This record gives sequence, C-alpha cells and structure tokens, in this order.
Amino acid sequence: MSGGPTTVWAAGGPPPASPRSRVVSGTRWEPPTGSDPAGPPSSPTPYPGASGTSDIFESDAPCPVVRVPSLPLPGYSQVRVALPSRRLMAALTAHRAELVHLAGPFVLGARGMAAAARLGLPAVAVYQTDLAGYARTYLGAGENTAWRRMRAVHSAADRTLAPSSAAVRDLTEHGVERVRLWPRGVDTVRFRPELRDEALRHRLAPGGEKIIGYVGRLAPEKHVELLAGACRLPGVRVVVVGDGPSSASLRAALPGAVFLGRRTGEDLARLFASLDMFVHTGPYETFCQTVQEAMASGVPVIAPAAGGPLDLVDHGRTGLLVPPHDVDAVQAAVGALAADPARAAAYGRAGRTMVEGRTWEAVGDQLLDHYDEVLRGRTAVAA
Repeated sequence: MSGGPTTVWAAGGPPPASPRSRVVSGTRWEPPTGSDPAGPPSSPTPYPGASGTSDIFESDAPCPVVRVPSLPLPGYSQVRVALPSRRLMAALTAHRAELVHLAGPFVLGARGMAAAARLGLPAVAVYQTDLAGYARTYLGAGENTAWRRMRAVHSAADRTLAPSSAAVRDLTEHGVERVRLWPRGVDTVRFRPELRDEALRHRLAPGGEKIIGYVGRLAPEKHVELLAGACRLPGVRVVVVGDGPSSASLRAALPGAVFLGRRTGEDLARLFASLDMFVHTGPYETFCQTVQEAMASGVPVIAPAAGGPLDLVDHGRTGLLVPPHDVDAVQAAVGALAADPARAAAYGRAGRTMVEGRTWEAVGDQLLDHYDEVLRGRTAVAA
C-alpha cells in the first residue's frame, strides 16, 4: 500500500510497520517486549536542521530519530521522562509533516500537541499508560490531577486511539471525545510454540515442576507479589523475568521463585515457549502486550479481569480471568491448570490461533487508515 501521509511521531514508540507513511520520531523508542534494543548505526545521518550527528540518527525503521533530554522518573530510575525541546518544532518544520502522532502524550507529547496546533497540523494521540493508576500507586494521590492533564491533552487531538475496550471506556467516562480503538500487534514469527526448550525447562525446574512464568517490569503497580500463593503449590516452579524497583522485595515475597532478570529477543521467546502457563498480575494495563506474546507462544494465560486482558483472554477458552488483587484466586487458577495439563494445552493452542492474524503489519495499516480518516476530516472542514 502506498500514498500515506508524512508523519512526525512526537513521543517514544516505534513507527508503524507499513510503507504508507514517512515518519520522524521525537524520541528514541523503547522496543516492544521481546525486541532487541534499537541503537544508532555506526555512521548516523543528520536530520535537516540538526546541529550535529550526536543528537539525530537514522534508525533501522528506517526514519530519522531526534534525541531530546530526559529525566529519570522519581522512585523508578529505569523509566525516563522525555522533556520538551525546541528540536521538536524544528523537526516538524524540516520534515514538512502532514500529521503529528503523539504516543502517550503527557510532557513531550503535550508540547508536540501545541506545536501541531501552531502549525495547523492534525494530531493523533495514543493513550498507552494509565497515569492515574500510577499516581494512585506511587503517590497515593493525584489521580484526579492526572486525569485533568490527560483530558486536556487528548481533547486537543483530532483523534485519540486507545488499545483496548477498557481504555476506550475509561477515556470516554473521563470526558475525552473522539476516541477510537486501535489494538496492538504481536510478532508471531519470533514468539512461537516451536521454541519450547526441554533443556531450559530442566534447568528451571529440575524436579519436573510445572513452570509458571511472569514477564514484565518488577514495579509496585504490577503486583507481582500476588504470585506468592502459586509459590506455595506443590509441583509448581514460579519463574520471574524482568527487572525494576520491586526486585529486592519480590525476592523475599516469592520464596522458591527463580528470578532471571531482563531478557530480550530469541532468549525471551524461548522462555515464553518453555512455560506451562503465563500469569500476569497487574490490574492497570491499558493493553498488556506480554499476554499476547504468551498466547503467540502457545501458552495458556491467567490474568486479572481488568483493563486490557479483558479483550485478550477468552475466559475458559484461551486462559482464565481472575478478580484483581486476589492472591487466592491466582493460586486457585494456577492449581486448576497445573492439575489438568490437557485443558492447559487446549487453552494454549486456542490462544495461538487467536493471535495469528494480529501482525504488526496489519496493525500498522490500521493506524495509517486512522491517519487517512483524520486528514480527510480536516480537508472536509476546510472545504
């Protein structure tokens, strides 16, 4: 497909996997779970208007990437917040953008929205993170303030894209208009059942235990401590993949669990495929990409009946949904599938079938359709 708009991606995130648009990114992006970290090539190509090659380079998307300053998030130094920069307006102007894509707009994205308005460009904002939930978890307050900020930013966009039905509902209930559903893709070539590794399984569970895996950030909002009940089940080995500020406390809370740290690429895909079941515990997910990666790997899923997993897990067919924050429900679900391997295997096969059509290329084309609709709407208003 061809003939798409020239787009500026004005916050962290990968450009759509489609040839229909030309993209310049506002920040260097953190790749999706399972992807290898992207880095600049050995001979960066400067973007027009750049002061030098140290700030701007060509990524393998391919598209120019403009670096901007950032600060670590208080209490969670692994996460950095991109700061507003004059480079944003320069990139918009030099790229001759027709549309601005705002990925998770809050700080840099809000500046991108203002820049788009000054230049008379349409903007598409993507809702990615439950910032109100983060405020509640980390600060114990500020939830209403976060929603006021998000409502102001998203209301200025021509269209807001939300990754799940629950996210669409949350935004709409908090007064954000022009919200449309745009789910996420999954790499079904990288994540596949054939990568199941019996030697790896033996190293993780030398006694032949059922391997129960969690993959993701180790942070308070993920509530990984809810796996404590599963750790107490006989014949079960809990494996935790990821890193974050809760790592030390979780090692104490989950006796007997194996902590593998952060894994990426084929290493991560092999771990996914080698699980007997995948458990996600966080109740604040706007989507939950790791659930899709587990399903692509042919692994049954247990997840909270809240947020993104409500769209992803077909209860009783591809996995089990449990009440949020319920350690006993997590333990019971793990025990039920551990005791019924045939049922667990059937869930895994159904999950793989469910996600096979959710390629990043297809999802990228859906995004470009949203771009085209927004541009046509602007043209119709102008006429």
